[in-house]
Amino acid sequence: MKHNQKLKKYLKVIDEIEKTRTKNNINWMDIIRLSMKKSPDETMKIMKKIDTEDSKISKLFKKLF
Repeated sequence: MKHNQKLKKYLKVIDEIEKTRTKNNINWMDIIRLSMKKSPDETMKIMKKIDTEDSKISKLFKKLF
């Protein structure tokens, strides 16, 4: 496969991933809203844990550069 063909294929897949992630992010936000309505304190504890782990991932990712 030629370089341009590969590039087009990869970019198309990336576009599909972006669309899917956008939809999934809406689902995640809906879960957070529901959770906040039912148990805000517990939700915030979990969100803080998620944020901590996300920060670790970001720091690890930066090591690649």
